[in-house]
Amino acid sequence: MRQSHRYLNAGLALAVLALLVFSYSTAAFGASAVFGGGMGLSSSIAYIRVNQVGYLPSDYKRAVLISSSRSYAKAQFEIVNEGSGSPVFVGNVGESLGKWNSNYPYTYLIDFSALNSTGTYFVRLSSNPSVASPIFQIGSAQTLYYPLLADALFFYQAQQDGPIVNSSVLDRQPSHLTDDDATVYQTPVYTKGVLQGNLVPIGEPVDVAGGWFDAGDYLKFVETASYTDAIMLFAVREYPALMDSQSSNFTAEAMYGLNWLQEMWNQTTKTLYYQVGIGNGNRNITPDHNLWRLPQADDALNVTEGSKLYYIKYRPVFEAGPPGSPISPNLAGMLTADFALCYQVYHSSDPSYADKCLVEAETVFELAKTSDVGQLLTTAPHNYYPQTTWKEDLELGATELYFALATASASNSPVLANLPHTDPMYYLKVAAHWANAYIKAPKSSEDSLNLYDVGGLAHYELYDAITQAGNPGGLEVTKAELLQDLNYQLSTGAAQSQKDPFGLGIAYGGLDATPHALGFVMESEFYDSLTNTTKYAAFAEMERDWVFGENAWGSSFVVGVGDTFPDCLQSQVANLVGSLNGTPPLLLYGATVDGPNSLSSFKGLGYVENPPILGGGMLKCPVGGGDPYAQFTGHGGRYLDNVIAWPSTEPADDYTALTILVYASQGEK
Repeated sequence: MRQSHRYLNAGLALAVLALLVFSYSTAAFGASAVFGGGMGLSSSIAYIRVNQVGYLPSDYKRAVLISSSRSYAKAQFEIVNEGSGSPVFVGNVGESLGKWNSNYPYTYLIDFSALNSTGTYFVRLSSNPSVASPIFQIGSAQTLYYPLLADALFFYQAQQDGPIVNSSVLDRQPSHLTDDDATVYQTPVYTKGVLQGNLVPIGEPVDVAGGWFDAGDYLKFVETASYTDAIMLFAVREYPALMDSQSSNFTAEAMYGLNWLQEMWNQTTKTLYYQVGIGNGNRNITPDHNLWRLPQADDALNVTEGSKLYYIKYRPVFEAGPPGSPISPNLAGMLTADFALCYQVYHSSDPSYADKCLVEAETVFELAKTSDVGQLLTTAPHNYYPQTTWKEDLELGATELYFALATASASNSPVLANLPHTDPMYYLKVAAHWANAYIKAPKSSEDSLNLYDVGGLAHYELYDAITQAGNPGGLEVTKAELLQDLNYQLSTGAAQSQKDPFGLGIAYGGLDATPHALGFVMESEFYDSLTNTTKYAAFAEMERDWVFGENAWGSSFVVGVGDTFPDCLQSQVANLVGSLNGTPPLLLYGATVDGPNSLSSFKGLGYVENPPILGGGMLKCPVGGGDPYAQFTGHGGRYLDNVIAWPSTEPADDYTALTILVYASQGEK
């Protein structure tokens, strides 16, 4: 797996005052409650983990019993109606799923797939009713999953930057107003994460106001924004009925993202800007990551050029290259996909906007650098997002251009007169070329759809494009080969899931566990849809359930989803304005976090209690300290719900993007 791309505390480490010492004492836990969500430690030292959102009637419904003793092997369990308190289903604890850790060496399957009646339930052991799961529902997607789309939208509204933000979302205020007249600089040089020398200004100022904060910090990257917007636009196109309501208006939110991407691309000069703000600095330049504050505090600074804090208020914009120069293929491919999807989504509702997007899509794609590529351009420094694959980005971009041109050609749109290529088949052939190149290139055996690899989505789209084109011959890839490659990723993930009692499709020592699990959900649904089978349905449900609480820690990894979810986000807005104990309404609803991460990634974390400027500082969370999840560390993975723990609790735009698709797709099952 790839190196971590979350470095919010890389700068904060410079200001660490003390290391937090965590208590592993079980005294931190009270008795478990029947409705308590599995966080309490009962005398039986056993827990039942479930998907805390719930299950569709047709789902493979499973829970996992995690225990310190083997005494529950083949014990009887009951599914209890929460309203009446009466059992509605009785069964026996199933087969051993293997050891979790030394504290809980026994895990067992609880299968209640035969229960299809809608309702609100919990699971308990008949012989020890204190061992009980959180409450969950069995119901339709409209009841369980569609309402969560509003949470995901809430997260992106909280991430909005610029002069117009929604004050009803965690009291957000206009921020980084100087971005509308920002100075452009050469790409900075870093050595071991330290900025070398000073920033070198070039060119005229640009307006790059707006956009989304990347994660828990205030930087803005084309790398992550282009991926996020592509997923969002795809969701809007695929599920239009779900995306236009006031509570989940992703049609408008996707355009918000597009507007900023168009600011970062100058069609007239053919210049790409790829980043706003600087995350790592040096002794003369204080970067974004060294401070903990609300975003509007940056605008209140009284600084002059040469001040260490100058680039906090007057944020730099970095140029990808001279006007008209080749563009790193990962960025070119994703931007092309964004602008081509823009045409597909908005050609009826806003034709002039859509036409502009389509012209930009073809222009950007023609500038993609496809030889002597070397290290991909992502962010400064590169190790924030160390992407290595790019051929599938071009596959996706070309495929979306095929769909866009097919749409334009069907209506004989006047935009065709302004395009260098007007035949959809041109881009279908190009997409097939890059799909073939991607399939033949070495790639991670544990990957799935995520920021670093969009091959699963690209294959799904290209398969449909070939079908729409009438299955023409002479392409460099066949539909069977696309399915075979998609099956390769899924079969590898499914095999890995068998090594984990809770069924995660990647190894816990890897990174980005939550987005990989969500990616497997969507790739499974892509494959089963294309093959008209249910080959990966159970695997998809297992990955979905893992994200929402059926994991060793008994926590959902999406804020506001389920009974137990992250309380202590490494998000400055959430930490300084929001609740620190999971109490509504001041929650960063919908924020998706990484969840468990490798043990080594938690070394050297600390609080910033007295930052040099802007006052306040990081609020300790949890307030009382301690680590109630420590006893569940296992299989090389640790989950720490603490504001200092960026490897576990920093939310990110790219993490949350896939939840939109997962929520919307459940009704298609």
